[in-house]
Amino acid sequence: MDDTTRTELEAAAFRRLVQHLRERTDVQNIDMMNLTGFCRNCLSKWVKAAADERNIPLETEAAREMIYGMPYEEWKTRYQKEASAEKQDAFKEAYTRTHGEAPH
Repeated sequence: MDDTTRTELEAAAFRRLVQHLRERTDVQNIDMMNLTGFCRNCLSKWVKAAADERNIPLETEAAREMIYGMPYEEWKTRYQKEASAEKQDAFKEAYTRTHGEAPH
């Protein structure tokens, strides 16, 4: 497989993942982070980092909107639920394991 075809397939799979996450608003970021070590916010940070590496101007909020399909604050208001203390503790552990530091 040539590089262009591989890139096109990877991009299509990424777009499908983003669409899936937009449809699954019942899945909370904290649950994703606790189970997989990444969440919607991580994806938006990876998009932003890819833009930065290529000197493409992209604001953090614009990268988030690419993933959430709406402004981040709107998504939080509509769909984010309060996380239990147990989930928050698990998140801190997962975040530290993934990022090498405690969450800010």
